[in-house]
Amino acid sequence: QVQLVESGGGSVQAGGSLSLACVASGTTDLDYCLGWFRQAPGKEYELVATIWTGDSSLAYADSVKGRFTISQANGKNTVALQMSSLKPEDTAKYYCAEGDRAICTLDPNNYKTWGQGTQVTVSS
Repeated sequence: QVQLVESGGGSVQAGGSLSLACVASGTTDLDYCLGWFRQAPGKEYELVATIWTGDSSLAYADSVKGRFTISQANGKNTVALQMSSLKPEDTAKYYCAEGDRAICTLDPNNYKTWGQGTQVTVSS
């Protein structure tokens, strides 16, 4: 069974940077989509970025394009999210999740395994 563990959250001032990591265990050799989502209090999940482990195809939400970078390391087992030029509106709990479709999708309902999340707080 796949397990995902996020790390790297914290507090930073606007304009600062943070790096998040998602370590997957129990995975197979099959390719899959790994997505980073975030959820602010009282709001729905928002897809931030995705990566397809097979060919490292990437996608980003418009709100983070040019500021966030998703990447793989250690084969398929670690996916990082480098966040720079952070804004107060980036404040949320960030989750990584494993997709259960043959492509990366926007719908959080298409992601079957989730980590416990890591808090990111950006102050103005």
